[in-house]
Amino acid sequence: MNASNRTARTRRRSGLTALALTCAIILSGCGLRLETPPPTEPVPDAAEVLRRTAVADALLVADQAEAAATSDGIRADVRTELTVIAETATVQAEELGGEYDSGLGDIVSEDSGSSPSATAEEPTPRAVVTSLRDAATRTRAAADQAQSGPLGRLLASISTSQTQHARTLAQLTGADGPALPSTVIPEPADPAPEPSEGDEGSATPASATSEEAPVAPTGLAAEDLSALILAEDTAAYALEVRAAQADEPIRTQALDRAVVHRARARDWAVLAGTAGTDQDPRRVAYAVPGPDTTTTDLARDLENGLAQNYASLVGRAEPGTRAVLVALLTDTTLAGARWGAPAVPFPGLPELA
Repeated sequence: MNASNRTARTRRRSGLTALALTCAIILSGCGLRLETPPPTEPVPDAAEVLRRTAVADALLVADQAEAAATSDGIRADVRTELTVIAETATVQAEELGGEYDSGLGDIVSEDSGSSPSATAEEPTPRAVVTSLRDAATRTRAAADQAQSGPLGRLLASISTSQTQHARTLAQLTGADGPALPSTVIPEPADPAPEPSEGDEGSATPASATSEEAPVAPTGLAAEDLSALILAEDTAAYALEVRAAQADEPIRTQALDRAVVHRARARDWAVLAGTAGTDQDPRRVAYAVPGPDTTTTDLARDLENGLAQNYASLVGRAEPGTRAVLVALLTDTTLAGARWGAPAVPFPGLPELA
């Protein structure tokens, strides 16, 4: 599909302009003149700004990837990845609602702003990697800040997909891949000490000590955290069992991820305040599928299940506290890919599979 067809499919037009013009024509025929100001573009709210930015990023990636895929001298494996990237970005832009068009383009003469593609780099595979890296960073930040939980969840999934494709294309072309977000689970906040006399001048501003500290998700129910702790601990146990039964290199790969999931279960339990209490959901042992399920299939299912858990929690957590959940959605998605899970346009969102 060419860029014009894709953009046309992702536009949303308002019927208000057509209605206004029709009324104006009718009134003009009756000899009446409307003294009204010329129509202007509506001012987008914060959610619409986030949405439009994500759409613009996706369409830019799609255009660049499509153009780069048709360039001369592109290896077959790179061309295939570029084609997948273009198709994925197009679907993501459509799911976000497409490019906004008020219908005032023929009426309002002022330029509402140049398209991001106007200053885009020459469409090469390395340029696509750069655009994917930048888009993933912006979309990840938008997922954390979006006031709407469902929009934050969708943006988190898209940023994960962009990161995954940027890593794959970077490996194929030798470009620098994207930096992965921190997956450090925050520690429980210490209660603020009571100030004593004479401490006013020596107090350290909060921003000086917590600027880079991970933010704990808020807005989650105790049941949400309990289910997450149980899922992480279950994954750790299952991979430990399979690691003991497997040969290399699966043994090491399974054991390494078991260590990661065991630590995350512990850290989430500490953050939830249930570690070592009667409310701690962790168990000594869990049921593990039999030999009919291979270790590779089991590990892939476990990672994909955790990705869905983290995506769901992104949609429930309060704005500004989702960063670690988005990062863990990305981490578990990439881990699933290492076990052979195919790349999908919306990681962690089974309803859009």
